[in-house]
Amino acid sequence: MPVIVKLDDLLHARRMTLTELAERIDLTLANLSILKTGKAKAIRFSTLEAICRELDCQPGDLLGYDGAEEAQG
Repeated sequence: MPVIVKLDDLLHARRMTLTELAERIDLTLANLSILKTGKAKAIRFSTLEAICRELDCQPGDLLGYDGAEEAQG
């Protein structure tokens, strides 16, 4: 998938666990884990907003694009 989720890096930089973020944004740990592993097919803007609020980041800090990966497929 050419869209890369950098949630793990942001959590590490903020010294926050996935469980703590899930509690702060009122999302299940399972759903947040699906996002973290890059298996999510979509993300709600309200979820993106909540993650950015709690991690003090911009959406571009959380998501990236790797067009080279798509070209290989």
